[in-house]
Amino acid sequence: MELQQMRYVVAVAETGGFTRAAERCLVVQSALSHQIGKLEKELGARLFERTSRRVRLTPAGEAFLPAARQALEAAERARDEVAAATGEIRGQLRLGAIATVTAVDVPALMRAYHAAYPQVAMRLMDGMSESLLHGVREGTLDLAFLGVQPSFRSDEPGLGSRTLVVDRHVVVAAPEHPLARAGSAAEVALERLVDESFVDFPAGLAARAQTDDAFAAAGLRREVAFEAKGLEFVADLVRGGLGIALLPSRLVPRLPGLAVVPVRDGPVREERLVWSVTRCSPAAAAFLASVGS
Repeated sequence: MELQQMRYVVAVAETGGFTRAAERCLVVQSALSHQIGKLEKELGARLFERTSRRVRLTPAGEAFLPAARQALEAAERARDEVAAATGEIRGQLRLGAIATVTAVDVPALMRAYHAAYPQVAMRLMDGMSESLLHGVREGTLDLAFLGVQPSFRSDEPGLGSRTLVVDRHVVVAAPEHPLARAGSAAEVALERLVDESFVDFPAGLAARAQTDDAFAAAGLRREVAFEAKGLEFVADLVRGGLGIALLPSRLVPRLPGLAVVPVRDGPVREERLVWSVTRCSPAAAAFLASVGS
């Protein structure tokens, strides 16, 4: 069993076809198909079901794929470790980041990192904290910038975590809203907000849980009338007078045209950098050091 054969299997599984997999691997399709067929013969099981319409993994293929990925990752890490031992950082760096990071300038970090380590190929995935954390756990991401509530567990095996900033939420409302008339110096209690109509992120997301947890801790209930995944959409709904929102204070400068009111005992968001301790490549370790500098 050869690493190249495993690489071909992973490529077919990820692209969904032999033609696209061959294009990714820079080989002719016949050579790729031959090597996968050779591997299937060696294993004594078919890895893919091939029809005129699609290619999909068989149960044997589903069982083989994670092991193939681990083997390729281990081989790549071994090459990178040898290079690092000779003073060269290379390989891949797969980053994840929520769109609302405020603690660091992610593009500037990436630009400086590329200047220092030009042999490292960087990839960036934008997403919600839940999906990015899953990527770090599964090994598809090396590091990720998250926004989570303080109760977020950071002591699970194999996961490293660093808090970058702690930020309190504020009320954002349309300028004509009654809350806005008191001015930004007037702090409002959570109890004052229970009768308001809220705009918030969908239930189950960390961005929503920060506010849900604060109300639950105070023994209060509120009505979320409108849900939106994007920060700008949330802001647009608030500007339209459809409700108020509780958002981290460091995000407010990005949202012009909204009144801001401080909140007493309101939600708290922590921006954290998380990474895999067991899969921390030299490229990832160098990035971690750059964030800490």
